[in-house]
Amino acid sequence: MAKKTVLLTGASGYVASQLLAEFQDRYDLRMVDVKTTDRDGNDVPGIQVADLIDSDRTKYAELFDGVDAVIHLGYKRSGGFTGDEAIDRFDIEFENVQMANNIYRSSYDAGVRRVVMASSNHAADWYEHAMIHNKQKEMVSPTEVPVSDNFYGWAKASYELLGFPYATGIFGRKLEVVQIRIGAPREVPGSRYETDDLTKLSEQHTGGSGLTNFKRDLGAHLSARDLRQLIMKSIETPNIERPDGVPWQVVYGISGNTRAFWSLESARAALGYDPEDDSEVKYAGDISRLLTSKDAGIGGGKVGG
Repeated sequence: MAKKTVLLTGASGYVASQLLAEFQDRYDLRMVDVKTTDRDGNDVPGIQVADLIDSDRTKYAELFDGVDAVIHLGYKRSGGFTGDEAIDRFDIEFENVQMANNIYRSSYDAGVRRVVMASSNHAADWYEHAMIHNKQKEMVSPTEVPVSDNFYGWAKASYELLGFPYATGIFGRKLEVVQIRIGAPREVPGSRYETDDLTKLSEQHTGGSGLTNFKRDLGAHLSARDLRQLIMKSIETPNIERPDGVPWQVVYGISGNTRAFWSLESARAALGYDPEDDSEVKYAGDISRLLTSKDAGIGGGKVGG
């Protein structure tokens, strides 16, 4: 069977680095980014340079020719979630929304079948910030209205909603769209969280410290192999139509974590996602030492102090 041709944007980034080796073997992989080096300055061979924010899509239209699926990981970095920088993020995040539309439109025009869009847990992070950490809510569903208290999350929710018209077929054909609300795609060893500050939450992902962060990130953890499986399923699942016939899915991107507070319901049902890892098992030693020992200075439960 011929390999699928897959276009990967943001190919020099951190998330892409967890995909490249396996995906280059599995697919005919085209890579694009605004630079050809990774975060450490190392060359990433094979990257084509293109500015996908540019509204003149003819400049990069050929990248989409003959492509079966697009994985869109690219984005333009902006400031922090809180403080003086937060309110000034809109202009850059608006550019990211423009880039998402360029991806959808270029894919649509080129006859691409499916777009896998890197959304984020921040698309609906208001539920986490206002309810999960206050223990007023146990689980956030991907079917709930996406609301965020920051422009980064707003932009990700905009990606999701922006993809829906393309998926309905209203423009002539249905562009299949999977939105992955990525959690914490990194290792979360307990040693990273050992500190005297046991109360500060990492709700805004600003590098807060403390065991409350450890508890939260255990729930949000996404292992590299589960990340790869989820994206592969997003590309290869033959039928992703909802009951209303629209091929548009929003799924959370986390491992099968015991402490999860985001639901994998749509990832399992629509894509057949079956995560192999659980942070509770993976970091059992750190959990026993830092969270459940008789000397642990923190309360029980999935999140909070």
